[in-house]
Amino acid sequence: MKELELYTNDAIELLQKLIAIPSVSRTEKDAADALEESIIQYGFKPHREGNNIWILSEEWDTNKPTLLLNAHIDTVKPVATWTKNPYEPILENGMLYGLGSNDCGGGLVSLLQVYRFLAKEPQSFNYIYLASAEEEISGKDGISRALPLLPSVDLAIVGEPTGMQPAVAEKGLMVIDVIAHGKSGHAARNEGVNAIYEIIDDLTWLKNYKFNRVSPFLGPTKMTVTQINAGTQHNVIPDKCTLVVDIRTNEFYDNEDVFHFIDEHTKSECHAHSYRLKSSRIDVEHPIIQKCISMGMTPFGSPTLSDQALMSFPSFKLGPGESSRSHSADEYIKIDEIRNAIKQYTELLHHTDIR
Repeated sequence: MKELELYTNDAIELLQKLIAIPSVSRTEKDAADALEESIIQYGFKPHREGNNIWILSEEWDTNKPTLLLNAHIDTVKPVATWTKNPYEPILENGMLYGLGSNDCGGGLVSLLQVYRFLAKEPQSFNYIYLASAEEEISGKDGISRALPLLPSVDLAIVGEPTGMQPAVAEKGLMVIDVIAHGKSGHAARNEGVNAIYEIIDDLTWLKNYKFNRVSPFLGPTKMTVTQINAGTQHNVIPDKCTLVVDIRTNEFYDNEDVFHFIDEHTKSECHAHSYRLKSSRIDVEHPIIQKCISMGMTPFGSPTLSDQALMSFPSFKLGPGESSRSHSADEYIKIDEIRNAIKQYTELLHHTDIR
């Protein structure tokens, strides 16, 4: 119990320090510096690429599988409705308030303490602690910059706020532009080709089409038209109309395949912003998920995106805090949630088969 309290107190102290340092995506340098300094004070030798920081287990054995413990440093911008200073760590009634406390500072500091626990004695697996940047914007200087520099990973735990329940599947994201072309003309005369009318059939198809493979954890793949833009003024026939479509894929559909399917079934031009944010999953029969279940946890599917989308190996989200608090005013995490997370992580990983 004394050890758990030590780790909890160190986690809270570090989280307070990080809350006080603004670390909106792409501005994480000072927070990364502070985290790196703490890692060195714990006696470890960190590696760094940009604002991504990681440490490797010291007794590395290439014959062992490798576990990645990951959480992100960056935050979103504070919303205008905060009633407290988002950069002032405030402890009240067992809750720590501050921007990034829940998303995902709790996971960030808890997993670092778990790394310290694992380092005390030989384990049946190699392990890496990675604090990544630019998660909130899926930036290319975030985890995708760090992963190629790491040894091969067999399994990842991502410390996003899940109420310490395992999110075994996560929806992917793809955004596409659908563009119809017409011909401009004067609205008072019967001339020109109205691009808005040209796109109506595609808009109707996008609204009505249902993907038939439904995930037990994530539900259906869903596409939603979220923006439409056309025209320059009331008396000019618009010669271009653009739809923006938000697509959330489940684990049964690859983003690129979905794009080509949409492109084949619409007459307008289609352009994907990116294919890289893919749906992710881990088999519920995986030994570590089975151990989660034996500990009383309940697997579920997560609709929110994380760095899992950029991982090519099995992964799941498991972290302190609640997703409903993320990106909200007066964000907080409970001290008991961090204490419980450290306890549950260590119990989960002790003598566990990660393959």
